[in-house]
Amino acid sequence: MPDQSASQRPGGRPDEQRWPGERLGLPESGSRSIARPLRRVGALVIDWGLSVLISVAFFHYDAFATLGIFALTQFVFITLINGSIGQRVFRMRVVPLAGGWIGAWRPIVRTLLLCLVIPALIWDRDQRGLHDKAAGTVLLVQ
Repeated sequence: MPDQSASQRPGGRPDEQRWPGERLGLPESGSRSIARPLRRVGALVIDWGLSVLISVAFFHYDAFATLGIFALTQFVFITLINGSIGQRVFRMRVVPLAGGWIGAWRPIVRTLLLCLVIPALIWDRDQRGLHDKAAGTVLLVQ
């Protein structure tokens, strides 16, 4: 008799997942589920927009200043409150996959890779970008 403990889904394979985060033990929706792309983009728009406003106010808009402000705010707010301003507005938080305190190195790695853009655009099955995978973090709904 075949072992059915690996997959109880009809016709399913053991490596299939039904929603992002299932293989990480996260719920399909609601609190502690993987943040979906629309929320992420909304948070990014807020964070970048605030960085542009600060850049215009203090540097008469400089692209490098804007990127620096964006990176600094990402690092500071993820370290202090587990999420950027935009992420908190959209009720998301960045947490270490292993649990515990996020520390300082995870926000640094995550922010540097996020500023390179490409790592954030490459996702795995759990909708975690390479920047999250490298930092060992996951962006969850609150």
